[in-house]
Amino acid sequence: MFTGLIQELGSIDFLGNYRFTITPKGSTNIISDLAIGDSVAVDGVCLTVEEFVTNGFIVTASPETLKRSTLGNYHKTTSYVNLESSLKVGSKIGGHFVTGHVDGLGSLVASINKATSWEMTFKANARENISRYVVSKGSIAINGVSLTIAQCDAKGDWFKVSVIPHTYLTTNLQYLELDQWVNLEADILSKYVEKFLQKDTDQITPDFLRENGYL
Repeated sequence: MFTGLIQELGSIDFLGNYRFTITPKGSTNIISDLAIGDSVAVDGVCLTVEEFVTNGFIVTASPETLKRSTLGNYHKTTSYVNLESSLKVGSKIGGHFVTGHVDGLGSLVASINKATSWEMTFKANARENISRYVVSKGSIAINGVSLTIAQCDAKGDWFKVSVIPHTYLTTNLQYLELDQWVNLEADILSKYVEKFLQKDTDQITPDFLRENGYL
């Protein structure tokens, strides 16, 4: 579990056989907070640290992950990937709960530098059917960055976010080009609500709530 608050940027190199080397580039020294077997979000994708190398670490992405995320076209992604270590018990939650399980892809439609923020517009890929989770003032993770949806159309096919200077300048959102793919993860709470609504109310029992993590 993550919060969507990026700790630093890193570069990514493909090793073959679904393996990647991640090399942090910032000054927060995220590696010192990692151990073999730990989870780390790479552009919003939850991956496992398998091995440490000089100034970096190695992860493996499954075929499903490559299919659903920008890691499948890593050479077409931004110059850097966003990095965040997993949430620790007792830590502050400044963003929202991010699982690191990417729902699908979106693309940048526009980026406008306003007086106090960057107004960025994204289009959700209709194939993944993410639009149903896109609601005004709701949360969404873009390349692992926790953001609030400022505006969207009725269907949720496109949405706008307002990115403050600190977030813009410390994440790879600053490097995005028009029509470039990004990883999207909808708020997990919306998925639980959707599942509940598909159930008959008589079936929402203590056992059902416990099974879905509410008790």
